[in-house]
Amino acid sequence: MNLRRIDLNLLVYFDVLMQMRHVSRAAAYLGVGQPAMSAALGRLRELFEDPLLVRQGHEMVPTQRALNLEAEVKKVLRGIEDVIEPPGDFDPAASTRAFRLRMSDLLTFLALQDFARMLEESAPGITLTVDHFAPDETADALTGDKIDVAISTGLDVTKSIRKADLYEDTVVCIAHRDFDVSGALKSAEAFARASQVRVSQSPLDDRFADHNLQAMGLDRNVRITVPHWLSLPEILCATPLIATVPATFARRIADRHPIGIHPIDIFDTAFSWSIYWHHRYDGDPAHRWLRDSLGDSCMRQLRQAGGAG
Repeated sequence: MNLRRIDLNLLVYFDVLMQMRHVSRAAAYLGVGQPAMSAALGRLRELFEDPLLVRQGHEMVPTQRALNLEAEVKKVLRGIEDVIEPPGDFDPAASTRAFRLRMSDLLTFLALQDFARMLEESAPGITLTVDHFAPDETADALTGDKIDVAISTGLDVTKSIRKADLYEDTVVCIAHRDFDVSGALKSAEAFARASQVRVSQSPLDDRFADHNLQAMGLDRNVRITVPHWLSLPEILCATPLIATVPATFARRIADRHPIGIHPIDIFDTAFSWSIYWHHRYDGDPAHRWLRDSLGDSCMRQLRQAGGAG
């Protein structure tokens, strides 16, 4: 294949199409017209001899060939970025690099505001996309170059994934302020019987509630399972249910809702929020800037949310 005859901009179009899964949204993201994006998709299909993206309802679903290409294309684009921004010369104020990170809605709510403000003020050309992979998918997303960093807790990762702890938190029980939860917290058996709300993608619910109780031969009485953290306050304010959440989150929502916070003494509740990345980016100055800036910002906001300054 003669690379001189290939428009390498097509790889940028491919990368954005895979992110957006929608021609119009991809066109808007790149600042081009929809006809230009459709034409680029046609050229990509011809280049790779595959449909790549197939319409399904209002979205475009990637073929297996497209999924196989996704990580490789990202590596190629990163290599080009490294040539343009050689080691030691990364300037966030002048950079147009696009970063992707994994954060839950809880962490986005608690800890992303300062970093977002800093980007607007000091790095206006840098763009950020936040994804929320399930915990068991996050290590693969880092390895496959789908994300640059992840901020989470207790992820099961391989030796190729680096980790740095940001903040020591604890798990607490929350419920409506007028709901007496003292009986539910007297013993593991009482806690297991109490009607609860569970966050389906939370490693904390699994690690601190389900796993501990199952080790004692107990099953938790989960009445409602939700996919996101931010729905919990409204549900708890309308029901006599309890939930298991980080203390940082509990303190933040208790300032805005009639929520009571209760320590859990049944099992150990300490854990760390951590930032994760693949070792291939240890020496990348742009990536190091992202890790340092985002990590410091999140650490500061988590401390504020936890009442530690």
